[in-house]
Amino acid sequence: MKVSVVMATYNGEKYIEEQLGSIISQIRPPDEIVVCDDCSNDKTVEIIYRMKCSSSIPIKVRVNESNLGFTGNFLKA
Repeated sequence: MKVSVVMATYNGEKYIEEQLGSIISQIRPPDEIVVCDDCSNDKTVEIIYRMKCSSSIPIKVRVNESNLGFTGNFLKA
């Protein structure tokens, strides 16, 4: 069975590194992590890309062209 984790982010630079680290270090880590960012104007996306480069788990990153709101962003992810 393949396990995917989906995250919807928006201006989460304060917590995103800890959240991704927690997901990656689970006893049974996911097969992939999908992150969809809703036009953050902080360093959220930069942190995600940095962690993507050093992660053994594939992290797919999507950044919306316009703000979709929580529900729209999560559905897109």
